[in-house]
Amino acid sequence: MSIVIVGGNERMEREYVDICGKYGCKAKVFTKENGSFRKKIGSPDLLVVFTNTVSHKMLISASQEAKKRRVPIAHLKTGSASALNDLLLDKINEKNSGG
Repeated sequence: MSIVIVGGNERMEREYVDICGKYGCKAKVFTKENGSFRKKIGSPDLLVVFTNTVSHKMLISASQEAKKRRVPIAHLKTGSASALNDLLLDKINEKNSGG
């Protein structure tokens, strides 16, 4: 499973990637928007948006790309490691139960 994380804390980027790796997922993390942000998103299985730490412009860009590519979006209010852990645990359990 591939995941794109938008927003969050720059200092937590490595931890976000490590958490995703723990669940067998590959992750790309974008804490800031740079010029080719839309091109770099690719076609992930899930787009995670940390809403408290993402700019409105970046949220709109990510949402438009996800809609265009039919990628599900998970909005998390906080950019904490435990919030990401809980989300991935739910997604893995959902996948394993056939849902």
